[in-house]
Amino acid sequence: MSYLASIHIKADREHPYPYNVPAIKFAKNIDVSNNITFIIGENGSGKSTLLESIAFRLQLPHMDGRGYDKKCFDAARKLLPYLELNWNIERSVGFFFRAEDFGDYLNSVHRTDVNLHNQMGYLDQEVPDHVIQQMKDSANYQLHKVRKNYGQELDTFSHGEAYMHIMNEMVNQRGIYLLDEPEASLSPSKQLAFIYFLQEHLQNFDSQFIIATHSPMLMAYPEASIYEITDSDMKKTSLEETDHYSITKSFLNNPRAFLRHF
Repeated sequence: MSYLASIHIKADREHPYPYNVPAIKFAKNIDVSNNITFIIGENGSGKSTLLESIAFRLQLPHMDGRGYDKKCFDAARKLLPYLELNWNIERSVGFFFRAEDFGDYLNSVHRTDVNLHNQMGYLDQEVPDHVIQQMKDSANYQLHKVRKNYGQELDTFSHGEAYMHIMNEMVNQRGIYLLDEPEASLSPSKQLAFIYFLQEHLQNFDSQFIIATHSPMLMAYPEASIYEITDSDMKKTSLEETDHYSITKSFLNNPRAFLRHF
């Protein structure tokens, strides 16, 4: 049995942002009780805002810690009074991962490391290199957290390998997992590996995944629920009825037909 049964946003206004985006306007009694629910729609439809609001409400840990005081969560903070969660089992355990957080976080760790290197440059001729490195590592709290949470420095991996490494480290128990556009970090072969990862995880744990995506490959996960957001509604649909599937399939079957006028 899943944790969350459904989500519902009952706002008393439709303007301005974030109340005017389709995902917020039309998120009415959305059944998320399946083990995997995909939220799909065009850019700007509010998929990420919806996931952020759920994560904010649940206070799920995310890439750079548990806090939700950053400005990027302002929309979720505004929506909090209007978000209704209906539960099968009320237990807020899991992880929230936005693809954009991964790059931002590693860049932040790297910038801190560079700044520390510059600050300690005067020690180069006086202190052994390994001692300077230990001093930098001790001063770089973010790097310490990377090693503590993920086992080693993530910048030693490729982007897709690092994403899968995070999945293995953080998605390792029964819980609610909110993933925002994981395909942004994954090649087609890595997307397939991610699908296998989901399958293996669900064979061992009765977890719940809510995933915002543009990837028809991920949407094709057997028996997953798909909710498509348009300018007029948000409704459950089949893979074959989604624009993502039909456009991708049509283009791959005959790319010349799409490009003949260019």
